[in-house]
Amino acid sequence: MDHSNHTRLDQTELTEAVLDGATIYGPGDEKIGSVSHTHGAGASCEVVVDVGGFLGIGAKPVKVPARQVDFMRDESGTVHGVTTWTKDDLQAMPRHEH
Repeated sequence: MDHSNHTRLDQTELTEAVLDGATIYGPGDEKIGSVSHTHGAGASCEVVVDVGGFLGIGAKPVKVPARQVDFMRDESGTVHGVTTWTKDDLQAMPRHEH
């Protein structure tokens, strides 16, 4: 996917209403997870990414700072994120307990 034409989100858009359900892509543009929920908003926003599993079953939730994910909108307005982390990197992070 060519992200060069996608609009980056600014800090005011880093909210649960905008980020919930966003697909997260790794460095090879592969899907590595999706945002299940957020903590906070703006510059201090953290996102919980569900990694692995199938159809939401067996996924491991990990919490990461939203500023470490490049969130953007594609041409159709769908929000997604791109990161340098791989699925294995996220799987190695501590499990987020609600």
